[in-house]
Amino acid sequence: MGEINHFEYGWITPALSYALSVLGSALGLVCAGRIRTATGAGQRAWWGLLAAWALGGTAIWAMHFMAMLGFAVSGTRIRYDVPLTAASTVIAMVGVGIGLAIVGTGRLTALRLLAGGLFTGAGVAAMHYTGMAAMRLDGTLGYDPLRVTLSVVVALVAATVALWLAMTVRRGVAIIGSALVMGVAVNGMHFTGMSALSVHLHEGRGAATGGTEVSGLLVPIVLAVVFGVVGLVYALLAAPSDDDRAGAAYVAARLDGATPAAEAEPAPDPVGLRATRATPGQPAPDPVGLRARSTLAQPGAQFPSRRSTDPRP
Repeated sequence: MGEINHFEYGWITPALSYALSVLGSALGLVCAGRIRTATGAGQRAWWGLLAAWALGGTAIWAMHFMAMLGFAVSGTRIRYDVPLTAASTVIAMVGVGIGLAIVGTGRLTALRLLAGGLFTGAGVAAMHYTGMAAMRLDGTLGYDPLRVTLSVVVALVAATVALWLAMTVRRGVAIIGSALVMGVAVNGMHFTGMSALSVHLHEGRGAATGGTEVSGLLVPIVLAVVFGVVGLVYALLAAPSDDDRAGAAYVAARLDGATPAAEAEPAPDPVGLRATRATPGQPAPDPVGLRARSTLAQPGAQFPSRRSTDPRP
């Protein structure tokens, strides 16, 4: 029986795995919230894909891989099968995507929530044990059926709670609190499943063949996580928020209401020239005495004075 160590590097790997699960959960909750406010099927599909990547790819799978960095078995080296490792990522994202599609379309009911939690929890459990099957070492893996069952139950409950939070949480403080809870649930499922593992080393032990060492997978996976998180943050920052849409709708309504009024209202007439019209055979009206004032411009015209019109001697 090989001695298993889940914390070969101390608490750094579980701390990083918990941080990744919280970060992915927070981004996934925000993206899932955009599904409810999307105006078309294309937008809902886009935000659903981003939420599946954040929850399935970052909060669940990247957390699993980071925790596996601290996993070691005495007497043998561990290598990983690359196709199975990649398949575990796809399984996690597909499971979360199906769950979001079930609860994100139509009114949220208990039946929809349970169905979505079933698909998502099954995807999370399948991702975990597919990732474990990708390990290549000089021994045989064994599992305790009771603890495996317990880990699947934890995955189903955690997935159902995560979907409920994704569809109901809206504000920043609640999102952070929900992400912290989801991080505990995801890590609890992982280490419950890992506690069910036992390794029986081979008699004639040699170096593990096939697969790639964890150091060869670390750089591409870290880069994928970093670029994925940056892309999610950029997509969230670039997308208009509810306040932005409300402000744009208000401005558009004001512009639509002001345009007909501006067209119907006549231009101001400061001197009242529109009030009278000249009739044939009569001189044009002089409503404000412009004709009298025009004599000031005639050569030799006397400047008017109040003395010339004063009747007093």
